Amino acid sequence: MSKQYEIRDPIHGFVTLTEWEWDIINHPAFQRLRRIRQLSMTDMVYPGAMHTRFEHSLGVMHVVTRMFDSLVNRERGFLQSDAVGFDENGLSRDRIIVRLAALLHDCGHAPFSHAAEDLMPENPKTKKPFKHEDFSAAIIRTLFKDVIENHKENQNHGILADHVAQLIDEEKTVSLGRRALWKSLISSQLDADRSDYLLRDSHHAGVAYGHYDLDRLIVTLRVGVSTENETPLVTLDKSGIHVAEALIIARYMMFTQVYFQKTRRVYDLHLQESMRNIFKGNRFAAPDSESALREYLAWDDWRVMGCLKAGDGGEAGRKILERDHDRKVVETVENPSSDEIKEFEDKKSRLKEKIPETLADCAKAEWYKMKGNEIGILDDEKKRSFVELSKRSNVVKGLMACEQMRLYVPRCKKAEAARVLTDYGKQ
Repeated sequence: MSKQYEIRDPIHGFVTLTEWEWDIINHPAFQRLRRIRQLSMTDMVYPGAMHTRFEHSLGVMHVVTRMFDSLVNRERGFLQSDAVGFDENGLSRDRIIVRLAALLHDCGHAPFSHAAEDLMPENPKTKKPFKHEDFSAAIIRTLFKDVIENHKENQNHGILADHVAQLIDEEKTVSLGRRALWKSLISSQLDADRSDYLLRDSHHAGVAYGHYDLDRLIVTLRVGVSTENETPLVTLDKSGIHVAEALIIARYMMFTQVYFQKTRRVYDLHLQESMRNIFKGNRFAAPDSESALREYLAWDDWRVMGCLKAGDGGEAGRKILERDHDRKVVETVENPSSDEIKEFEDKKSRLKEKIPETLADCAKAEWYKMKGNEIGILDDEKKRSFVELSKRSNVVKGLMACEQMRLYVPRCKKAEAARVLTDYGKQ
């Protein structure tokens, strides 16, 4: 029998690990996550927000396991019916794959998480920057290949690194077959990722905004069937509508009150400028070779902070080290009108003319995406049909996307900026 390990987690209590998972955690590419902060430099505003991608990854694995087990226990008969085609061995094997995908989903994050994604190279297929998920999938297929495929606990399962990476790689959904059902547990509007980070970030920031009923969410998970292609999908039963609303509201509150907080946002701008100075205009290499991935993984928060301490971050790096961040001088509402946007652009032009160092920021996010894969609410249990949450929830329909814009100037230029804006107001 495999040896079991336990790690105490402040959100979920004890997280249990197999010997196989323990060996994966001890891999250098996973240990690096101890040196990647979950919320970049949010601790400049919320001092407790020093947690890392390491503990978050353990939490996501724990949550996805609870989701998987609840779903299988409740829907075992349907999952093993001819309509879906799972058997006990297949479900047990998929449980391992899902756990590993959740554990490794963030292994491709850049230093300081999302703040350094400004340095991502362009994906030649999409003509857009690569995402950290692209790096995660590539790292799993290369650097984690041996510890996944050749581990002694994998002898009877035949699990490939590619099986794990497919649950993270956006381009591989079609090839998943039945296992596509589990992909939404890893990445969707109802996934284990946001289920963990909302509770975890709220806890470490010392706020209550991210709280919702995780236990209720898990027990209301169901399997529906798409009427378009007869594909099984993770949905919620009708009693889960309000916990879905709570999850979305928690996300809205955490973004507006924590992630988009004015000072926290300007530190992202300073960090991005510092990274550009450190990289001297270059970017990370594309995730298309083992050597490129190893060089990418050589970068973590510690290395960046060392560069900042050495003065390689320039003036922006100095502002971070001395907590001498730029000050907000203009701010729109969360959902500015076209007239308000025009006024903002006029003020930005006026300020940049007088104060070239003026920084502009747009904090933009949707709390719930109406287009694409909405959260499904099981409508007819016999037919397994479901309806979109937006058709059952007035709360969801009323939540508008955020597009809040701000202007910042160096602290020593704040009085000058006030004079420029006063003159603007007199026109």
